[in-house]
Amino acid sequence: MYRPWTLLPRSLTHHVVSRVNPLTRSLGRSFAISATCLTVEHRDSTPPSNSEPGTKRIKIYTKTGDKGTSALFTGERRPKGDAIFDALGTTDELNSMIGLAREYCKQGDMELVNRLETIQCCIQDIGSNVATPRDAANPARLNRTTFDPQGQLVKELEMWIDEYDQVLPPLKNFILPSGGLASATLHVARSVCRRAERSVVPLVQSASADASVAQYLNRLSDFLFTAARFAAKRSGESESIYRRPKH
Repeated sequence: MYRPWTLLPRSLTHHVVSRVNPLTRSLGRSFAISATCLTVEHRDSTPPSNSEPGTKRIKIYTKTGDKGTSALFTGERRPKGDAIFDALGTTDELNSMIGLAREYCKQGDMELVNRLETIQCCIQDIGSNVATPRDAANPARLNRTTFDPQGQLVKELEMWIDEYDQVLPPLKNFILPSGGLASATLHVARSVCRRAERSVVPLVQSASADASVAQYLNRLSDFLFTAARFAAKRSGESESIYRRPKH
């Protein structure tokens, strides 16, 4: 079942309420549940189950988007074809693909699995930032959804890239997506990440999203490429090398 509190920014303090406005369940506002009782400080925090007192089952469908619009965290409704929803949809697709890759990686290196989970949480935070236009939201919401203002998450990715790169053979040819299921799926995630980056760049250029969002996605695609190579090495699978076809 879809649980909107799973879309809460992992680094922020939020509270879950028993009654949720249907608007908060749109792609743009599903992360924005607030109010009493439960503080979510970390991605490992456990939300209340629907069977606990004071909670109410949330319907999957809201019918609020039937006319082709959806709501942002600010409450503004925009057409579903808006650039913001394109970026949100692509980052959501990226998160799903990384989740699939993480499942395949469970047969190999658990540290990589844990890092991919951390990345998934960061992508949720990116969604929060994108769904709160920097040029339209009030200061409180801007503060709640600011993404990586000190650049620490980007530096973390760079550290992981350097760590994996030290144990990999140097690149001498173009690598084709290959190297086993985990590696190949990470390559797919990498290509989706590139598309996600392209979708957020116009939002950054128009001051609608933080520049750090594009920076993180740029570095993430490099990490996913390196992680794909690392996964192939750990699983003992060979990577396919580009060779010019003979005519």
